[in-house]
Amino acid sequence: MSRSLGCMQLCENRGVPYLVFPKLHALPYITHGFSTKKGGVSRGVFSSMNLNFNRGDSDENVLENYRLFCRAAGFDFHKLVASAQDHHTVVRRVTAKEAGIGIWRKRDMQSVDGLITNAPGVVLVTYYADCVPLYFVDTAKKAIGLSHAGWRGTAATMGAQTVRAMQEEFGSDPADILAAIGPSIGPCCYEVDAPVYEKITALPGISPAECLHPKGEGKYMLNLWEVNRRTLVHAGVPAENITVGKVCTCCHSDLLFSHRVMGSQRGGMAAMLALNT
Repeated sequence: MSRSLGCMQLCENRGVPYLVFPKLHALPYITHGFSTKKGGVSRGVFSSMNLNFNRGDSDENVLENYRLFCRAAGFDFHKLVASAQDHHTVVRRVTAKEAGIGIWRKRDMQSVDGLITNAPGVVLVTYYADCVPLYFVDTAKKAIGLSHAGWRGTAATMGAQTVRAMQEEFGSDPADILAAIGPSIGPCCYEVDAPVYEKITALPGISPAECLHPKGEGKYMLNLWEVNRRTLVHAGVPAENITVGKVCTCCHSDLLFSHRVMGSQRGGMAAMLALNT
């Protein structure tokens, strides 16, 4: 079963719904997905596909949710490698040696908002509840990246930092990269203040008229999708290679966890990306 949601496809397998980008889904050498809040075993405010540890849900429930999601979306549970997000721009290259970190192995780094690899089978995992997931596929070098960008990461050009890391580690040409901007709080729902406005408008290649809508009294509606898209273009990724999912977590809080809607008493979602073996 599948249907369109924004510019993404909502699929379901084994009773677990998840989102994919049609353009990435068509690539035979990768598997990718973005979880929803449905199809898991968690209860209460975590109901039910909570993939975040340390929020008050039991580790047993979270691990079982990972198993369920991996079976449904086609990932190897034993090859997961998770980020350690803190709204900075550290990008880490990982291999099979890091399998399990952040899932059933303790994190060995305190600040990792981006993951890259060229190792087949390794599953990159990053976490969300309104922030922006950024997917990267180097179609020539067969390397991938997955990054987390809240407004701080967006203002710090997380997308460009990930492209740069792929250039340094794999010799990637930005012109060969397919990028996708996943579910997050959209321009319809994300109100920010003047200090955020100033940081965003200081970025190269940003058009305030197309990224921020004034609300009055020093408030603006921020389009994180467009800012990240423009950052990727400025980093050399062709505009035609970038897909914007256009799925707002706040508008779709019946399906997706949203910090803006639910506050801190909630579960969290995960983006995953792997090169197939």
